[in-house]
Amino acid sequence: MAQGIGFYGAAETVTGSRHLLTIGKHKVLVDCGLFQGGKQLRQRNWEEFPIPPHELDAVVITHAHADHIGLLPRLVAQGFRGPIYATPATIDLCHISLPDSGRIQEEDARFANKHGITNHKPALPLYDEKQAYESLKYLKPVHYHSPHDLPGGASFTYTPAGHILGSAFAAITFEDGTRLMMSGDLGRYNTPIICDPSVVDSTDYLVIESTYGDRIHSHEDPLAKIEEVLHDAMKSGGAIVIPSFAIGRTQELLYYFRVLQNQGRMPRIPIYIDSPMATSVTRVYADSPEDFDDEMRASIVAGKSELEPDGIIFVRDRELSKALNSQHGPLVIISGSGMANGGRVTHHLQHRMPDPSTIVLFTGYQAEGTLGRRLIEGAPLVRIHGQEVTVRARIEKVNALSAHADQEEMMQWLGNYKSPPKQTFIVHGEPPAQAALQARIEKELGWKTVIPKLAEEFTL
Repeated sequence: MAQGIGFYGAAETVTGSRHLLTIGKHKVLVDCGLFQGGKQLRQRNWEEFPIPPHELDAVVITHAHADHIGLLPRLVAQGFRGPIYATPATIDLCHISLPDSGRIQEEDARFANKHGITNHKPALPLYDEKQAYESLKYLKPVHYHSPHDLPGGASFTYTPAGHILGSAFAAITFEDGTRLMMSGDLGRYNTPIICDPSVVDSTDYLVIESTYGDRIHSHEDPLAKIEEVLHDAMKSGGAIVIPSFAIGRTQELLYYFRVLQNQGRMPRIPIYIDSPMATSVTRVYADSPEDFDDEMRASIVAGKSELEPDGIIFVRDRELSKALNSQHGPLVIISGSGMANGGRVTHHLQHRMPDPSTIVLFTGYQAEGTLGRRLIEGAPLVRIHGQEVTVRARIEKVNALSAHADQEEMMQWLGNYKSPPKQTFIVHGEPPAQAALQARIEKELGWKTVIPKLAEEFTL
C-alpha cells in the first residue's frame, strides 16, 4: 500500500479515535484516544497497538478530548519517540489533562485494590502520572493555516473545527497531490466562546465523525433550562450535580451562568468547580484569543471575565472535595467526568443520588455503557465503586449544549464542498447514527460513502 488509511479506533463506536496513515514506507497516526463506555470497549485500551509504537514516524492530534489523546502516554511508554503535532491550545490542554488522567488512573487502581473490586490482582493503571508527563516532551506546536511537513513527502494544515478550544481539521496532502481531510470532531455553528467550523470546499478523501448523525439537536433555550433547574434547587434546598467535561463544556456552563447573572435571572447560589483539571482549563481558555469568536474577543477587550460568574469556588484539594458531600444545598457541583464513568463526580453521585432533592444535570453525549447513559435511560439502581446506589434524584438533561454538530449541521458543513470526494469514511458514531448519516449523504449529495470496520484498511 503506497498510501492508505487504517481505522483502528472510533470504528462503529464513538470513542477511541485512532487512524493509521501509510505514506510510502512511513506510518503516521492521526489521534490516539481512549476507548470509553462499557467493559468490552474499555478492554481495547489494554490491547497491543496496531503497529509497534517505535515504528511510527509521527502523530497528528485533532483536539484534546480524552477519546482523541488519552492513550498518548501509553504509546510513548511503549516506545514511540517521534513528534506529536497539535495546535498550541491543544498542547496547553494536554499539559493539564494527560497528567490528570494518569493521576486518576492511579487513584482508581488504588481504590479498586483497597476495596477488592478488581478482576486483576493487583489492579494497574493504563499509565501513571510520570508516564503522562514524559509523553508531553514529544508535543510540537503547529498553528492554524501553517502547512507542516510529514514523513514521506506529505504535509498537513490545521484549520479551526469549532469543537473545543484548539480543535482542528487536519488536511493531509500526499506527495502525489492526493488530499485527505481528517475532520476530527466537527463543531457547531453560533455557539459561545469559540469560532465556527472552518469552511472546507474540496478534498479527495474525507473522514467525518457521526456522533449525532441520526438526530437534530433540541432548539430549547439552554439558559431557560439552566434557570429552571437553579430555581428548583433554591426551593428544595437540594444540590445540583453536573457531570461535565472539563474541556469545553464546563467553560460553556460558566459562560451561561454569567449571562443569567447579567440578566438578573440567577439566584445567589454557590457554584463549586470540583475539578483541578477544569480549573486549569478555564485559565487556558481565558488566554487563547486565537480561538475566540467575535463576541468573546470583544468582552476580553472590554476587561470582562465571561468565564468567572459570581459565587464560583474552584476546588482543587481532595479533602475539600470530600467535604462537599456534607454541605447542605442549595449549591451547584460541577465535576468530571462528563459521562459519569470516573473521576470525582462518581463520589458526589454515590452520596447524593439517594436524596430526592438532588438534581443530576447532564449536558452532553452519554456513550453506550456509561453510568451517565444508564441514568439518562432511567435506571432505578446503579452500581458505583462496587456499591449499589438507589436513584431517587431527579435526572435532567440540557439538550442544546453538545459541542458536536448534529445531522443538519453536518449536512450544512458538507454542503460547502464544490465537488464530491472520491470516498467519504464515516467514523466516530454508534451504528444507527452512522447509518442515518450515510443514507442522507448518499440521498442528498450523491456521494460514495463507507462505514469502516475496526482494523479495516483502504488504499488512497
